[in-house]
Amino acid sequence: MDIDSLHQILSAVAAGRASVKDAAEKLKNIYCEDIEYAHIDHHRSLRKGFPEVIFGQGKTTDQICGIVERISNQEDVVMVTRVAAQKADVVCSRFPEAVYHEDARMIILKRKDLPIRGKGTILVISAGTSDIPVAKEAYLTASVMGNKVKSVYDVGVAGIHRLFNHRQLIDKASVLVVVAGMEGALPSVVAGMVHRPVIAVPTSVGYGASFGGLTALLGMLNSCSSNVAVVNIDNGFGAGYMASIINRT
Repeated sequence: MDIDSLHQILSAVAAGRASVKDAAEKLKNIYCEDIEYAHIDHHRSLRKGFPEVIFGQGKTTDQICGIVERISNQEDVVMVTRVAAQKADVVCSRFPEAVYHEDARMIILKRKDLPIRGKGTILVISAGTSDIPVAKEAYLTASVMGNKVKSVYDVGVAGIHRLFNHRQLIDKASVLVVVAGMEGALPSVVAGMVHRPVIAVPTSVGYGASFGGLTALLGMLNSCSSNVAVVNIDNGFGAGYMASIINRT
């Protein structure tokens, strides 16, 4: 439940359009709803400005559907991350408004168009084509959270001239999310071009010595560019969420 919904309920009671009993029924789970296998944090929108996001990996289809149902009773948007296509088919069949984005492995259910809340444009950049799934997770997260988002893909350091073709777009971005695997060098390069925050996302893309993204992670943590912050390996969602928070400030 967000602040606007809370105001509507209380205003309806104050104006005599709704009874105290009806309002109490709607607010009884405002703090937390226990459905045995999950404690749903309905209060999160009030605290953080965005509903609880469902991490789909490791959950059964029935569990995902049960949580989506409860959240959608109170929210205009529901996001599920890390969902396999087979599970997504079942969830989307039960919730016709839900859309599955296979490349990002995300389900997004929107009951209405959400307002733009960000003050600038977030730019998501991927070093390689293989990094796009993580980049798309960041892109969709930032978009759903009410931001203007643009993207540039496959402009890594192995062909750095490709990046410079997008210099104008890079310069205009208020926050940049840079996704890279292998040696993870691209965020340092991009951060050296701008005076904006750069959120680096290491991916597990790479050969054996990349250690499933650990090499990229350590490279980004050791960046010589002072405007780089780093999220966990393959955490496009976390990067998109953080970029959105920064873009509202």
